[in-house]
Amino acid sequence: MASGKATPRQKMINLMYLIFIAMLALNMSKEVLAAFGLMNEKMETSNVKTTESNLAFLDGLATKASEDAAKYGPLYDNAKKIKAMSQEYFDYLQTLKDGMMEGVEDPKDYQVMDKSDFLDGKFFQGDNLTPEGEDFLKRINDYREGVIKLVKDKEVQSSVIARFQTGDENGKVENRSGEKVDWINYHYERFPLVASLTKLTALQADIKATEEDALKTMLAGELTEQVSLKNFATSLFASKSAYYTGEKYDGKIIISKTDNSSTPVRADLTLDGRKLTEGKDYKIEAGGVKMLIGSGNAGDHEVAGTLYFKQDGNEIEVPVKNSFATISKPNAALIAADKMNVVYRGVANPMSISIPGIPNNKVTASATGLKRREGSKYIMNPGKGRTVTITASGTLPDGQKVSSRSEFRIKDIPRPSGSLSKQTGSLKLPRRNVEIATVGAMLEDFDFDLNLAVSGFKFKVPGQPTVSVSGNKLNGQAKSALKRAKRGDAVQIFDINGYITNNKAYKLKKVSPVIIEITN
Repeated sequence: MASGKATPRQKMINLMYLIFIAMLALNMSKEVLAAFGLMNEKMETSNVKTTESNLAFLDGLATKASEDAAKYGPLYDNAKKIKAMSQEYFDYLQTLKDGMMEGVEDPKDYQVMDKSDFLDGKFFQGDNLTPEGEDFLKRINDYREGVIKLVKDKEVQSSVIARFQTGDENGKVENRSGEKVDWINYHYERFPLVASLTKLTALQADIKATEEDALKTMLAGELTEQVSLKNFATSLFASKSAYYTGEKYDGKIIISKTDNSSTPVRADLTLDGRKLTEGKDYKIEAGGVKMLIGSGNAGDHEVAGTLYFKQDGNEIEVPVKNSFATISKPNAALIAADKMNVVYRGVANPMSISIPGIPNNKVTASATGLKRREGSKYIMNPGKGRTVTITASGTLPDGQKVSSRSEFRIKDIPRPSGSLSKQTGSLKLPRRNVEIATVGAMLEDFDFDLNLAVSGFKFKVPGQPTVSVSGNKLNGQAKSALKRAKRGDAVQIFDINGYITNNKAYKLKKVSPVIIEITN
């Protein structure tokens, strides 16, 4: 295009090409400037909405602090500090933006905002920063460190560091040429006015996002979860679980799952349908309601009604529906099997034997195979026969003798199931899996966890002689027979000899076989 011997016509065409290219570059530059301006508008709109949301969070935190100043007051104080720091820094940036726009007749005409004079003159003086430039850097660093000190949440701290990072420890960043340059020069020197304006708006958006994250953490993470009274339940707490007729019931309705410092503002309660009176039948205290009622006649009794708490300036209702039992003074022992209403031969059956109102060390129990472990806990190892009778006796504090007998059925341990690699019944397995698998015995759905082992079994492959195996894995002869099995053949493991490792004298019932279909 620039050859020395071009004709006048060719020179004119070349000149038109140059003008056309220049016009394209000019138009593209204007489009980029407009794009920055539109982005700036959207971020400013978003900042307004985030400001409203943050005020709502702060108001919610203020309400929590007014309800319990001791617990939530410090959190609210920190939130106010973050709010003040954020507002001060936001206003400073807004002052810079207002200064940049002075002299711009139409703030929407972004295509004319292509000069970099304002920040270049305000922040930079040759190779050094002006006092205003140093102040700009100091403010961003001070804000970052100030927020980190007030927010304990690690994720929020990481976000703050990422948003307001000003380069490495020397304040440097790497440019596209791989050179280390000052962070502030890299981001703000010789940029069009609209680009710098958008960057400052982006910093304001980061301030609002940081403020929002901090307030959400304080309100949602540390407060709402703790004081969400709508999810609370009630329970009764008393010095003992059962009372004699005529005793004073000293139980207390407790607000479960939370915070015992939450105190009801009022209560509406009944006992077995009878309305209770505050001061006479109950009193409100920190953490719940103290009951002052009598235990009543023998039988079940229900305390029902509603507790009312203050939350977010409103009354929150927490329903109450709890019961307690009153029993008559005993004249017979209470004997129960911990696991079931029978005892098993060959098993150490845990038993609980006690008499209400009598200390465990003053209660005696006797039966064939019964031994005391500690307190009310016993072990029963039944012998021959179909039943065993346990006799318990003791003396009440008033000197009255109490004795009772209870009969339990004796049952044998159920038939174990044969297993291969802990799988029972009919299986489908590759030949190699069968070859290396362990044969075992299992008691499925049995109430006791017995340690069963296998001492031997028989192995049968269709068309091959039955092989007797000692131990719990295939021997060489069984493996040879297995190699002759075809795909789809049903291999059997039967006559499994199982035993209880800690009670070899007990003879288990015959172990059920395992059938394996060879899949390869």
